[in-house]
Amino acid sequence: MSQPIRLKSIQEFHQRRGLPQSAHPLISVVNIKDITIAPDRLSVNDFYCISIKRIPNARYRYGQQVYDFTGGVLFFTAPGQVIGFEMAKLPTDPTGWLLLIHPDFLWGTPLARTIKKYEFFNYSADEALFLSEKEEKTIDGIISQISQEYQAAIDPYSQGIILAQIELLLNYAERFYNRQFITRKISNHQLLNRLDDLLNDYFNREEITYNGLPTVQTVCNQLNISVSYLSRVLKLLTGQSTQQHIHGKLIERAKEKLTTTDLSVSEIAFALGFEHPQSFNKLFKAKTNTTPLAFRTSFN
Repeated sequence: MSQPIRLKSIQEFHQRRGLPQSAHPLISVVNIKDITIAPDRLSVNDFYCISIKRIPNARYRYGQQVYDFTGGVLFFTAPGQVIGFEMAKLPTDPTGWLLLIHPDFLWGTPLARTIKKYEFFNYSADEALFLSEKEEKTIDGIISQISQEYQAAIDPYSQGIILAQIELLLNYAERFYNRQFITRKISNHQLLNRLDDLLNDYFNREEITYNGLPTVQTVCNQLNISVSYLSRVLKLLTGQSTQQHIHGKLIERAKEKLTTTDLSVSEIAFALGFEHPQSFNKLFKAKTNTTPLAFRTSFN
């Protein structure tokens, strides 16, 4: 595989795409139709990029995901991430925009820290943000304000106004992501069912005795989704983290063994993947407010 082209500055991006010089060295709004040179097959940008693109017959690879550009999809990339394009030539009728933000523009501001909390900048976001027509108009309006502000005469208020608009855009995106999760309840419940089937199968196999409890990462790898995506789905559906959900399934299985078998508490702990019975006792009490032995006694 060829090495990706690294673009260290927004000005380099403009040159590489056949665009005129940016009006500001650290921030730029690019109209897709103004790009005259097709993107490189692989590239790495040293700046943030937020974009909406509608490019017929073009595909975009981000992390392990591949997307097309047919509709209102909002994409987010962070500095240092590899981006791949599959495009034979520049199309004749592309639409959309890109907002480019160099980290130096955020330097020393609260947003420099908080921007990292937005999960959609992560390779493992697993799901693009599909916008409704109304949502897209909201985002387009913010982009228009940012473009007008950085191209106007710079004054002491310019950066603060632009930063406020960027933060507003990110907060709207967060709201729209949550809306998307809520409106996809059926697929989310299917994911929960797949997770429960996987855990039930895991607890039914003898390997748990020797391999221990499945980790969150192991579960996500088997489901082919990211840790953050599964966490978001579970928080929405159950109010629990993935680890809490795994522990909940473990406690269910422990209660079953305590009430239907003559195995000792130590034997049950070992069968459920605990190396030390004390660890099992501690988790069981934390989850049920009683000890395994007291729970068993209450059924006798």
